[in-house]
Amino acid sequence: MNLVILDTILSVVKLPPTEEVPSWAGKGEFISITRTNEELSIVCPTSNVPKSLLKDVEHDWMCMKVEGVLDFGLTGILSSLANPLAENKISIFAISTFNTDYLLIKVHSIEKAKSVLENAGHTFI
Repeated sequence: MNLVILDTILSVVKLPPTEEVPSWAGKGEFISITRTNEELSIVCPTSNVPKSLLKDVEHDWMCMKVEGVLDFGLTGILSSLANPLAENKISIFAISTFNTDYLLIKVHSIEKAKSVLENAGHTFI
């Protein structure tokens, strides 16, 4: 599988489920906004996150993207990435979209994650 590492450093923010999506959340190469009855979860460039937001925020994530459009009938894509990383004690924050899958990995683990995935047969472009 072909993967690419996006350049932007990301943050994951948790807000109350009733809060409106803040204007700062919608700018950048990669954003993800998910609302459930428990939270409003935002993934966006760290540079977007207000410095005053000190609670329920995780900084220093990088994003690996599965290249290409994945057919909904495919199985095992995410597990082929997550399993080798888990075996090497590398935690992930996974996001799937209509087209493809993304893995967020902490900055301090990105090089090890790349090596682990290459050893598992994946290619970085």
